[in-house]
Amino acid sequence: HLPLPDRIAALRDPARRARILAEPTDDAGLKVRLNNWDKIFPLGDPPDYEPPPERSVAAMAAARGMAAEALCYDLMLERDGRAILNRPLLNYADGDLAAIREMMTHPHTLMGLGDGGAHVGYICDASCMTHMLVHWARDRQRGPKLTIEQAVKRISRDNAMAMGFADRGVIAAGRKADINVIDFGRLRMRAPEMHYDLPAGGKRLVQTAEGYVATVLSGAVTYREGEATGALPGRLVRGPQAAA
Repeated sequence: HLPLPDRIAALRDPARRARILAEPTDDAGLKVRLNNWDKIFPLGDPPDYEPPPERSVAAMAAARGMAAEALCYDLMLERDGRAILNRPLLNYADGDLAAIREMMTHPHTLMGLGDGGAHVGYICDASCMTHMLVHWARDRQRGPKLTIEQAVKRISRDNAMAMGFADRGVIAAGRKADINVIDFGRLRMRAPEMHYDLPAGGKRLVQTAEGYVATVLSGAVTYREGEATGALPGRLVRGPQAAA
């Protein structure tokens, strides 16, 4: 019931911390999902979505000689209680994103991520395409990357053609002028932040990015350096679109 700053101060009280950490996880399902310390990682800013095993809460706690749940508690109090931990699920079973790369490079795969907003308080889908460029085409260290040409084609031309939108997806005369102008060297994602602005105070994760110089829709610049220009040229698209 306390405002966030007072709540964080209360959680930092050693006696309260000890009482909370002493409470068992009675729900067996939650215990399996949430107390799996070797599968929980600090997310960081910029976020690291392919952390090595030694960055897990379990490994870090062992190195510090403390209980994993205690370290997890302390990590969540960083950034004045706004720190976020990463709990990757099925596609991280082997401790890296090799399975994701195998799917991404398969010719029958389309790139995208979304579940209609069903889990906006737990996962952030909107950064999928930026992550494709930043991680897979530039920064990945724990395995082979994609070329920038591969990445751009996968998130533009391939998706457009699969959906029947032959009027877009390439830069060519007679095609729809939908273009992102990107400073590839400074493109980066920031850590997600929790916003409580949905009806009844509902929460959603919001993740911003840097390095998008301009977003052009139908030839009109709608964003410059992440700021809306006020131009709203978008229109509802009904069905397949011919090339020209």
